[in-house]
Amino acid sequence: MITLKAFKGFRPKEDLAHRVAALPYDVMNTVEAKKMVEGNPYSFLHVDKPEMHVPTPQEDELYAFAGSKLDQMIKENVFIQDEASLYLYVLTNAYTTQYGIVGCVSAQEYEQGLIKKHENTRTDKEEDRIKHVTYCKAHTGPIFLAYKGLEMLTAWVINYADEHMPLYDFTSEDNVRHVVYRLEAKDQEYVIASFKEADALYIADGHHRAAAAVAVAKKNRDAGTATEANQHFLATIFPKDQLHIMDYNRVLKDESGLTKEALFEHLATYFEIEAVLEETYKPEKRHTFGMRYAKTWYKLTLKSEWEREEDPVAALDVSVLQRYILEPIFKIMNPKEDKRIDFVGGIRGLKELNRRTEEDMDVAFSLYPTSMDELIRVADQGALMPPKSTWFEPKLRSGLFVHKMD
Repeated sequence: MITLKAFKGFRPKEDLAHRVAALPYDVMNTVEAKKMVEGNPYSFLHVDKPEMHVPTPQEDELYAFAGSKLDQMIKENVFIQDEASLYLYVLTNAYTTQYGIVGCVSAQEYEQGLIKKHENTRTDKEEDRIKHVTYCKAHTGPIFLAYKGLEMLTAWVINYADEHMPLYDFTSEDNVRHVVYRLEAKDQEYVIASFKEADALYIADGHHRAAAAVAVAKKNRDAGTATEANQHFLATIFPKDQLHIMDYNRVLKDESGLTKEALFEHLATYFEIEAVLEETYKPEKRHTFGMRYAKTWYKLTLKSEWEREEDPVAALDVSVLQRYILEPIFKIMNPKEDKRIDFVGGIRGLKELNRRTEEDMDVAFSLYPTSMDELIRVADQGALMPPKSTWFEPKLRSGLFVHKMD
């Protein structure tokens, strides 16, 4: 059973929503963020990316700035507060339309394993978000969750969007349409009751923010200051079948010292190899890979005797690449930390792999996207995916919903 709570959320005034809404803080660097907010004092990146304004912070100055900036935006009526509510958040891009319920979910249900993760978190990134939540006294970006089943709820949600007028309806700079509805009280009751029938929720994106929210909840319990607000965190929950995962590709420096002949001899043990004449190669099914080497693309197809389908993690294409290529050939044992490898989200296109291998890298690998069913299979077994296994599009916007804990 999943507990979903309505919350007294802060949200932008209708005429400012398109200016407040911002991409998640972790999909751009500081230089890119500064460019995004030029001429826009309302962008939520001023709260979520405070390093733009505090380049050399002392102690927790960075997070104090974020908290004061959020309070300032509330005082200046950039945000308004609703009564306890749930919302419907619909995102449409070239790949999908996905209908998500926005509300608060239980930190303790995360701890109990009902809200399931598929990635490990890094301590430094988790601590960063803990401080951000603590100083803002708020969850400022919804965790991206998925549910399976509940077909009647999904149909009801789609029908609701067809029959009601939205609070917001705007298209962002990346051609994603964002439409938000506030659910009426009787409809909130139906949605809350529907989620009680769910066995689990799955984190699609936002592992560090979820872990930070849960850590803050535990600190409050341990200190005897637990409230309903600080024991729940903000989430947007979508049906799994509507979500679109893009490829998450790799580029790397070749420090193997191998000749082309030696490299291809090793690859031929595990893969069928075929030269590709096109400008790029995009894999069309699982266990096939593109490799750009010496300005030529090759198709690599894993030989059936090397498949490990019984293990949900080992069966992933990111694991196949790591096991048979990155570790034995290029000696990349820890891709999360190794500076010789970089990760390129599919949204940037495969020509980006060509560019990188012309400029600063030597070899590129294009991958077939991980599926939601693969993600759920890993999470249900309590296992973890390798880093950078999934790239979800479209991205949820931060700043449309803020859950204050005070």
